[in-house]
Amino acid sequence: MALIQVHITATRDQVSEPILYRLAKDFNVVTNVRRAQVEEDYAFVAVDIEGSLPEVQRAIAWLQTTGLHIDPKERSVSDRGNL
Repeated sequence: MALIQVHITATRDQVSEPILYRLAKDFNVVTNVRRAQVEEDYAFVAVDIEGSLPEVQRAIAWLQTTGLHIDPKERSVSDRGNL
């Protein structure tokens, strides 16, 4: 299994979008929210994304197309078996 920690920031127009739901539904990954702050005009979520390496990479690639600010906390996806 692969794991990456990501910080996601959303603007007023993006706050109501079901981003974490889409990650779990459209990609075969598990999301674990580490920290979150959601307001009417701003949202911040620190989340772990875990799954097979290809699925995690696809999920990250999709996140980067959403217009959200995506800040990976690592340079690459780590293999959970080597942690």
